This record gives sequence, structure tokens and C-alpha cells, in this order.
Amino acid sequence: MFMEIMLEKYQGCGNDYFILDPNKQQCELTQKMIQQICNRNFGFGSDGILYGPIFEGEKPIVKILNPDGSEAEKSGNGVRIFAKYLKDAGYVQKKSAVVHTLDGEVEVKYLDESGNRIRANMGKASFKSSEIPVTGPEREVIDEEMIFGGKKYYATCVSVGNPHCILQVNELSKERIEKIGPFIETSSYFPNRINVHLMKVLDRKNLQIEIYERGAGYTLSSGTSACAVAAAAYRLGLADTKVNVHMQGGSMVAEIADSGDIYLTGDVERIGRLIWEY
Repeated sequence: MFMEIMLEKYQGCGNDYFILDPNKQQCELTQKMIQQICNRNFGFGSDGILYGPIFEGEKPIVKILNPDGSEAEKSGNGVRIFAKYLKDAGYVQKKSAVVHTLDGEVEVKYLDESGNRIRANMGKASFKSSEIPVTGPEREVIDEEMIFGGKKYYATCVSVGNPHCILQVNELSKERIEKIGPFIETSSYFPNRINVHLMKVLDRKNLQIEIYERGAGYTLSSGTSACAVAAAAYRLGLADTKVNVHMQGGSMVAEIADSGDIYLTGDVERIGRLIWEY
């Protein structure tokens, strides 16, 4: 006898997620199931699964599950996609909502009637080694010499609720990030693993990046990555407080407010519904 799971699929700048709503079906996801669903060759293919809303009172909680089955603290695209789903499914009727993640709450605002364009307050960036985390003495990890795969690099590391390592380069390529990404993600410098970015500064208002995500691998775009590189570029004196972050899947706007909060703005859309018999 087959069991059925209903999955809603959304994407933001090519960063795609399935949503599994436990209020509409009873299903316990195993690591094996998550890996199969997300696999692009042997499953349906996605950058992760958003499990929710899980309600504590009126508070909507989402679990952000990576393709390897691990849970992410936060995801800029994931949060905005989930906010769009909350509106589509009728959970939210207002022009704003608060989504609760493993890292804490994220306030989102719907910038149009459809809820396709969303602005999210992603919180503050921290360069403190203990908060990222990075091994070694307490310090801010800014333009620091590190060895990856036997080669020397200068890295800036930052937490925006999840950890990021940024390398400034003159040339970007998918091949380059896919080659170095695994070495950096699992380096002994980073006890909780880390998201990896190659960053090219186009001008003070435009950054271009390639992304290798922790638990997911090569990714077309990432909201927290956009926030992390914007914070790093600003701290390094290379960019203004408001920048366009260009990725393979599209562009998003990251803006650092006077408070230090980083606001992420971009579009998301619903792709469709899938029924999985298993």
C-alpha cells in the first residue's frame, strides 16, 4: 500500500525548496526520505525542504532541512519562500509576518499584493570567531590568512545566523567554487562546517558571487549568502551599505541599516504541487 506526501515547490532566484505542511498531512520525514526528495537525479530535486508551519500558539515555526538531511539555522530564500507559502495557504492575511527559525524570528514584509516580492530582516552580522564559529582565540575573522587544500587564502568569515566564509577574487567560475568548496566547508577551522563564497566586487553597489552551501553543495543563489557578502564587503571598505548581489540564479538587494540589521529584498514564486507515492 502506497503512502502519499503532498509537496509544494517554490523558488527564489533559482534557489528551490519543497514545502511539506504537517497541518495538511501526517508524515515524519526521515533523513533517507529528505535525501531522496532533494536528489536531482534519483529524486525530484531541490535545494532543501521547508517543514511547517509548526504552531506554538500562533507562532509559525519552520524547519529548514538541507538536502543531506541536516537542519539549517536560517535561510534567506527559505524564509522568504515560506512567507510566500503562508500567504498563499491563507495562514497570513496581513502585509507582514514573523517566521520562526532555528536561529530565531525573522520579520518579513510583503511588498506587493501577490506576495511575490518580499523584504526580510535577516538580523545583524557578526565577525566574532566564537559566534561563527571559527577555531582559535577570540577575534574578528577579517581578511585572515587560512590554508585550504594546501593553498593559502585570505578569508573573511561572518555569521548572519548561519556561518559563511568569503574569499575575494578577480575571476569567478562554477568550476572554481566546486573545486575549493568541499575543502573549505569541512575544514578543521570550522567545527560546524561553513557556507563558502567567492566574491567579485564589480563596484561599490554591485557584488557578484558563486556559492557552495553547507549540506547542499553548489547553489544558484542564497539569501543569507547575499547578506553575508554584503556585510563582509562593507566591513572591508569595498562596498556601500546597500548593494545588489548578483548570483547565477538572479539578483537580490541587501541593505545594512543604521541599527546593523541587514534587510534582504527579492522575488519568489510558486512552481507547483507534487504528490509523492512511497
